[in-house]
Amino acid sequence: MQKNYQLRTIAFYNLENLFDTINDSLVYDDDRTPTGKDNWTEERYWKKIENLSKVIFDIGSDNNPSGPDILGVCEAENRKVLEDLINHPALQKKQYGIVHFDSPDERGIDVGLLYTKSSFIPISFVSRRLLLTNEEGFRDYTRDQLVVEGLLDNEKIYVIVNHWPSRSGGELRSRPYRLKAAELNKRIIDSLRYLDSNAKIVSMGDFNDDPISPSFKKILKVKGKEKQLDSTGLFGPMENLFKKGIGSLAYRDKWNLFDQIYLTANLLNNPKGYRFWKADVFNPPYLIDPKGIYKDYPLRTYAGGSYIGGYSDHFPVYVHLIRKVK
Repeated sequence: MQKNYQLRTIAFYNLENLFDTINDSLVYDDDRTPTGKDNWTEERYWKKIENLSKVIFDIGSDNNPSGPDILGVCEAENRKVLEDLINHPALQKKQYGIVHFDSPDERGIDVGLLYTKSSFIPISFVSRRLLLTNEEGFRDYTRDQLVVEGLLDNEKIYVIVNHWPSRSGGELRSRPYRLKAAELNKRIIDSLRYLDSNAKIVSMGDFNDDPISPSFKKILKVKGKEKQLDSTGLFGPMENLFKKGIGSLAYRDKWNLFDQIYLTANLLNNPKGYRFWKADVFNPPYLIDPKGIYKDYPLRTYAGGSYIGGYSDHFPVYVHLIRKVK
């Protein structure tokens, strides 16, 4: 007898500096204004919204024509830009809802969660602050970690959206910040499990670290192979992609897979509900720069200081979850 499956897509996308055109005196957004260095006009802003909406519509569509049911995002300036995004004609029919908090990041960029109201119902959400101090002992303001509890077709799951500290100043020098971010992520996961021993958790984001980095291997202890997992383990399907040379962004002709999604082990063996099926990087030809010094890189909005009207300097990533239906 043929089994029928229901498919849901969970994705993450770094929107690459999705700023509005208004100068906010409280953050460093001066470049992204009409009179700033980037000459960030209304026309360019709405072109960016149009480009991103096309990508979001297409993510994972080879297997799931309806696109992402849950989408984590980062580098959004505020709730308004996310509202403009979900209200674009390309996405309007999907009826996305938004979970968003303003974070204390110096550049004024936040993480957020978009979800289709027909498939996911948020129950609760909270923003967890990452407190960092720099080498001089001063507070280093960065992004919060967003935690959302909700029902995916009446099955409870928890989603964490991350944008960990960058590698500015070099990977080694900035590594302690990402280790702190990993420790916060682990505390969040542990606390969710303390309250709900069978908590099904999906953590995703731009981690500014690869699947084999110390934050993933030493702090979170994410495993790249299912056979390495115990019942409380975390599974990182992106590790296998990374070892094949697949990345979500390129820097100095080296590919990194900073955009990742990882899951608790109970989402691999979940006979009555959703379970992990496959993961991938979404990198169709139209998202790839066809020429110049950034040939084969993600086709970004600005390259070398010049406006080229692309999409983002990151490719989106996604996982498909499936469950049997009667």
